[in-house]
Amino acid sequence: MRILICEDSVLLREGLVRLLEDAGHEVVAALPDTSGLTEAVATTDPELCILDVRLPPTFTDEGIRAALGMRATHPSLALLVLSQYVEERYASDLIAAQGGPLGYLLKDRVADVAEFLGSVQRIAEGATVLDPEVVAQLLTRRNRDDRMLRLTERERTVLALIAEGKSNQAIAGLLFVSEASVEKHITSIFQKLGFEQDESGNRRVLAALAHIENTGGPIPPSTQNGAAR
Repeated sequence: MRILICEDSVLLREGLVRLLEDAGHEVVAALPDTSGLTEAVATTDPELCILDVRLPPTFTDEGIRAALGMRATHPSLALLVLSQYVEERYASDLIAAQGGPLGYLLKDRVADVAEFLGSVQRIAEGATVLDPEVVAQLLTRRNRDDRMLRLTERERTVLALIAEGKSNQAIAGLLFVSEASVEKHITSIFQKLGFEQDESGNRRVLAALAHIENTGGPIPPSTQNGAAR
């Protein structure tokens, strides 16, 4: 198989070249960043492109953005993304994109030569190969999202205000309801999210975190320290 590699670590890049060539594959290009990736794909016509998620110059999402770009311009090209850690959002974006065979593996898997080469072969045959850790985190995210779906629209509004650090009295004023009504909503939220009452009294913080995890955004200072009841 004709393979293009885009990996900034010299040791890993050269190690992949040697490993793949010893296994009978042809490495048509080995790049340290994405600056020449588009041209390299056009001129070498690879069957598989292996990319690191975090590449120069910012080491944030250059690799995954390049992978998503290739999904649009070369939809049949097989992709194998390597990551140091599970990048849940990036994995979700890539899996959701339409295109050819796909792999998303943690770099630790490369150390197991037989397993890594087997993954490369399965991708070449048209399979989607996901690291078990990636699958586990995506399932956790799905379970978390499903839990939030139990809430009514009013309960989600109350939860969003809790996440902003609002007290029950402030929430009641904003929603033009009684504090007793707010307390009933909050009790229902705790029950639906599965937060049992405990001595530490941290259910409000946990609920705020659940909201933030599903919507994004920073944790307000008042929530971090434990907002008023």
